[in-house]
Amino acid sequence: MVILYDQDILLASLDKWQQDAFLAFDEKITHKTLKFPCIPAYQGYKLNHMRFGFASDPRKEKASFELAELLKTYGEASREMGIYTALIIFFETPLKLQSNYTVNDFEQLFWGLLNRVSTLDEEEWVETISPDPNDPTWEFCYNNERYFIYCATPAHEKRKSRHFPYFMLAITPRWVLDEFSSSIAKANKMKKIIRARLEEYDNAPPHPDLKWYGQNDNFEWKQYYLRDDDTSLPSCPFRKFWKN
Repeated sequence: MVILYDQDILLASLDKWQQDAFLAFDEKITHKTLKFPCIPAYQGYKLNHMRFGFASDPRKEKASFELAELLKTYGEASREMGIYTALIIFFETPLKLQSNYTVNDFEQLFWGLLNRVSTLDEEEWVETISPDPNDPTWEFCYNNERYFIYCATPAHEKRKSRHFPYFMLAITPRWVLDEFSSSIAKANKMKKIIRARLEEYDNAPPHPDLKWYGQNDNFEWKQYYLRDDDTSLPSCPFRKFWKN
C-alpha cells in the first residue's frame, strides 16, 4: 500500500532515507539565496498544495507498481488539493546507484520506469491526446489524466535545477498548467522570470528542448528528462503504441 503525504504529517512517520529526501527537497525549494527557478513550485510547496510519495529503488519492479498506485490515488483527488498542486515522488536511491549511475544511465532508468507504469494503466489513453510523441500535443497520460513530468537525479551537475540526491519525479497535472496559462499576460511575464532565474541557477544555458506546450516545435517528452549537456535522445523511448 502506498501513502500520499502532505507536508504537515510527513516527518512524523518516515524512514531515515525518506526524511533525508524530504528535507533535501525543502532546502532546495526554499533556499533564500539560490532561488529555485520554478516559482509555481515554490508557491505550491508553501501553500501545502503538493503531495508527496515514496517508492522503492527504481531499478526494482516493485517501484513501477508503487508509482502506478501513487499516480492513480493522486489523480483521483488532485483537484481538491489546490491550483498549484503537484505530486512529488522520492525513490530509494542506494549509495551505489547515486555514485555509479551517469546522467545517461538514469535516463534509461527513467524511460524504463515510465514504460512499465504505462502498461499498468487500466484506462484508455486520453482521446484528445495524440499517441505519437512526435506530435506537439502529446504528453504522458495515466488513469485518464494528462501530466507533465520532471525528473531529477544525483548525476546532474551542470543543470542544478535537475540535480537531487535521490532519483525524484515531480508530476504536474495538465489542468494546473492550463490554469497557470489562463491569463496570457501574467503567464508570459512569469515565464520570463522563470527563464531568468533558471539561467542564474544552472551552470549551463537553458536546454534547447525547453519550450512551451502547444508550440509546433515543442515535444514534451524531451523536457521530461534533460541531460546535463545540450544533447537529447534522437527518438522517444515511450513505447506504449509501438507496433511489433
